[in-house]
Amino acid sequence: MTDIMTLHSPRAWKLFRLGQLFREVKEKGSDKEFPPLSVTMRGIVPQLETAAKSDDGDNRKVVRVGNYVINSRSDRKGSGGISEFDGSVSLISIVLEPRNVHRRYVHHLLRSPAFQEEFYRWGHGIVADLWTTRYSDMKNIRLRIPDLHTQRAIADFLDRETARIDLLIEKKQRLVELLGEKRSAVITSAVTGDAQGRDRLAVEGGGGVKQIFLNSNNDVRRRKIIGRSNVGPIGVSLAEKAPKEWCVTTLQRLFTVSSGDFLSPDQLKDDGFPVFGGNGLRGFFSDTNCPENTMLIGRYGALCGNVHLPNERVWATEHAFRVRPLMKYHQSYIARYVETLEMRHLAARAAQPGLNSRMVREQAIALPDLPTQRAIADFLDRETARIDHIRDKTRVSIDRLREYRSSLITAVVTGQIDVTKWVKAGTAERRLDAVQATVST
Repeated sequence: MTDIMTLHSPRAWKLFRLGQLFREVKEKGSDKEFPPLSVTMRGIVPQLETAAKSDDGDNRKVVRVGNYVINSRSDRKGSGGISEFDGSVSLISIVLEPRNVHRRYVHHLLRSPAFQEEFYRWGHGIVADLWTTRYSDMKNIRLRIPDLHTQRAIADFLDRETARIDLLIEKKQRLVELLGEKRSAVITSAVTGDAQGRDRLAVEGGGGVKQIFLNSNNDVRRRKIIGRSNVGPIGVSLAEKAPKEWCVTTLQRLFTVSSGDFLSPDQLKDDGFPVFGGNGLRGFFSDTNCPENTMLIGRYGALCGNVHLPNERVWATEHAFRVRPLMKYHQSYIARYVETLEMRHLAARAAQPGLNSRMVREQAIALPDLPTQRAIADFLDRETARIDHIRDKTRVSIDRLREYRSSLITAVVTGQIDVTKWVKAGTAERRLDAVQATVST
């Protein structure tokens, strides 16, 4: 078996078996005496609220400050770290006591992607999800380790550089969140016809657009919601912001909402068409049997409340509503408006959120005349495309930062990079300075 961890290490570094550097800790205890801890991708932390709770709280492994804990299961790959807490973990974790090795160096060494691959390569199991590595296996992994002085230098370097990378990732993630909030605000502002939306449309779309808002040809002057029975609060508050000239009604007055007729599994054929709605029985939608402006709205799970405009042949599962128009409206405007309703918040508060057709039908919607709908839709197509482009580039940058972080850790702990020369050359500083500049602009 090839030793991944020793392929590129300097020959001056001493060769060890992992069992020579660590002692397995087998002490058992109760979570009443030793507070429960979670073994995560970010290290060892007090037990997370979302963590699965064990009924056998009296049979856990005890962890002391300075112990290294690693999850033995492949479905938790990358979870581990030096513990800064006394506590207890589940029996599927391996608790190690470092001996004659710098603990912060160990923290980076055993969390490196290279070691994680080696760790699971020594494991056993029938399928990937049930793959497990025991201490009796991992103790034979070979490592080349530098002297304590070099270990401290490596630990100091990686503490500093990974903290800086993590801060950049955090800033970029916040930027993605802000862009999402901005996207929602731009859509809401436009479809409710507020002053800010009118001004932006006048600038972006020409002076005539503002006149469409202020002097609508729509003859409807009703301010109460037509057909309202039990409209959700989100739809009401949104529709009531619309100009008085706009027609305010409910979706059930404009569309038929149904889950459609779905085929049985025996009738299905995999024709390679896109699928909307996740797992479930499939019904077929196409340009020929789907009237113009038909929408699909997700009913369950992660797609709950999502809006899809099928401009091509698609399969839709029973987890999607088919929303068909009763009269002519601008497709993109209606989709944008429904998107702002965020109907996923109306879903039942359960482990698997879900919508029923009544929740969809009774949502309020504000409609200007067709020219205004078209102007709003065109404006939002441009604005959301611009925001989405920036957001996509930011996400790519986050992925690259994570890749750089992983490769840097592996290269340093395996001796491919001499941290003293790297720091003097300022290589890490220049790379991260360039990334920092992109965050600031």
